[in-house]
Amino acid sequence: MSASEKMRQLGDRSWPLIRRVMAGHTFIYRASGGLIGHRVPGAPPTLLLTHVGAKSGQKRVSPLSYTNGDGDDLVLVASKGGYPKNPAWFHNLKANPDTTVQVGREHRPVHARVATPEERERLWPRVVDNYAGYAEYQKRTERQIPLVILERR
Repeated sequence: MSASEKMRQLGDRSWPLIRRVMAGHTFIYRASGGLIGHRVPGAPPTLLLTHVGAKSGQKRVSPLSYTNGDGDDLVLVASKGGYPKNPAWFHNLKANPDTTVQVGREHRPVHARVATPEERERLWPRVVDNYAGYAEYQKRTERQIPLVILERR
């Protein structure tokens, strides 16, 4: 079994715990009005992304790390820890790109779009500077990890 297959199996087994941790983070972030959970020492900043299920139509909220993009834009990395498939929130944003995010105390309407190849090339070093783990995630997967740009509406 290859190292990447072992990592995927570990990720599959860890997902129930990770999902609970993410739900707790979301609860605290919301309950504190964004005072707790936006910035954690030693970690990149986190926002709460509201997205609508592409198939289910169900509204969901995901805590995601972000990087500041150009101007007022925010950049998300659809890494899923280097998993072979893109995360569900990525598919949901492609189907329903107009949404909202909570960044600290601010609630912001945004339009999501996938970065162009030129934007990705320019922004990738910035997201890796923000969180070095993304470089390792890219090594784990054969897919090119997409960047999603959130533009203020």
